[in-house]
Amino acid sequence: MSPAAGSWGLAAAALARVPAEVPVDPDRQTAHRWLLEELSRPEYDQNPSLLERLLEWLQGLFDGMPALDVSRLPLAIGVIVAVAVVALIAWRVAGPVRVGRRARPSVAVLADDERTAAELRAAADAAAARGDWHAAVLDRFRAVVRSLEERVVIDEQPGRTAQEAATAASARLPGAADALHRAAVLFDDVCYGTLPAGPADDASVRELDARVAALRPAPAAGAAPEVVA
Repeated sequence: MSPAAGSWGLAAAALARVPAEVPVDPDRQTAHRWLLEELSRPEYDQNPSLLERLLEWLQGLFDGMPALDVSRLPLAIGVIVAVAVVALIAWRVAGPVRVGRRARPSVAVLADDERTAAELRAAADAAAARGDWHAAVLDRFRAVVRSLEERVVIDEQPGRTAQEAATAASARLPGAADALHRAAVLFDDVCYGTLPAGPADDASVRELDARVAALRPAPAAGAAPEVVA
């Protein structure tokens, strides 16, 4: 049925309800008013509400499953909403962190820092003694890199990042490669503030420092074996 035909039908129904003593040849304004009054009657309100349609959709999700007690439907809705909220929160928290970690550059380890490995170790020890684990972890990793430069295991390179230092050192110290890269990630995380450093972090870098010092580096690519003090 066309909209025009439907409107005329409703108008005719409205006119049929008008008492006989009322003239049936109303003007345009009167006919329009009668039509609105007719449409406002409850029997014309056939469309389900938004809530009713939502409940029907949710009920349809359980078709083919064991019968769901209608009294439990609000509980099911609550569970669905709770799962959706938790998923959204998890995505908002974890997603941006993962994207940020992939996109950010590694941090320069030494930059303009001219301290020796011994001085950096002493600074790390002092920071650990006062509970400043942030400074302790950073200076202790710097001590590892400076020590490798002093031993000529890696070349001195101002502005070298933590990941670049780990990669260069891993080529000469393959047995410590995994530990070097973990320490580089820790250094970047602490610098960026995405990970609060603690005593266990300082202990892991301290252990790496001792381990690296005890390893004999492999010969550099294209070079004859060398004795390193």
